[in-house]
Amino acid sequence: MKIKNVCIIGGSGFVGQHIAHLLASREIKVRILTRRREYAKSLLVLPTVDVIETNIHDPRELGQSLVGVDAVINLVGILDGDFISTHIELPKKIVAACEQNGVSRLLHMSALHASTNGTSAYLRSKGEGEKVVIESNLETTIFRPSVIFGPGDSFLNLFANLVKRLPVFPLGSPNAKFQPVFVEDVAEVFVASLSTSATFGQSYNLCGPKIYSLRQLVEYVSTVTRNKLSIIELGDRLSYLQAMCLEFLPGKLMTRDNYLSMKTDSICDCNDESDLIKIFEICPTELEEVAPLYLAHNTPRGRYTGFRDRAGR
Repeated sequence: MKIKNVCIIGGSGFVGQHIAHLLASREIKVRILTRRREYAKSLLVLPTVDVIETNIHDPRELGQSLVGVDAVINLVGILDGDFISTHIELPKKIVAACEQNGVSRLLHMSALHASTNGTSAYLRSKGEGEKVVIESNLETTIFRPSVIFGPGDSFLNLFANLVKRLPVFPLGSPNAKFQPVFVEDVAEVFVASLSTSATFGQSYNLCGPKIYSLRQLVEYVSTVTRNKLSIIELGDRLSYLQAMCLEFLPGKLMTRDNYLSMKTDSICDCNDESDLIKIFEICPTELEEVAPLYLAHNTPRGRYTGFRDRAGR
């Protein structure tokens, strides 16, 4: 299958921008659907990228936006809010729009351990969304990443900003496990699978090479950003109460559903990494190779260097 035109739904987000850059570097035409063009302003300079303002939840607009494309990548996901509309109903609309326009190839971003019997509404809705995609008549591939890190992420950068302000850190669910995967590795896997028929009808778990507890990740961020930190580990009941309180604060740093999601460790089986190397020839990048390069900007020296770089000095 020769792919020349790709539509990315959710392409203005963290992962989407990396995929768009990679596709553009291979001279593949990319159509980015977004609510507002300014969300994707960094992509406007790419010669093969077209950014279109679209209401993706409107079947008519969505259908019109998929005219003439060879493949669709759905990256839309939320950690809080209307899971049914975003994770279940939207995939239904995307499948219908693909069928309407004769688009046979669909790549779908899910989540590690997504299941209709998951521990949280988030994981259950992601599992339902997978079911919609799998039961379609399209040539589909599903990806289930653990947390994704890289410049501009909302994971390690969130901790970097918090430890900068909180010398004493009450940490809920400190023993929850994660296996962070590098955003550029995720982008590589998506792009590599587009024309690879062996990936049709398959689902892949995406993880990095190392497993960390939440406490280990927060301590690592604290060390890299040179912020002294005292962590107070919260037990199960206090972790739930913390999540409940944060849920009602502006910004929603944590919700009770996030707490329930962390009841399931976000780690892969041993075979998942070897499958990725075998199928996609990608060796997962270690967090320690990349994170210091962008977390350093959360230190005074790093911010000063950033100011100098932007000033051209």
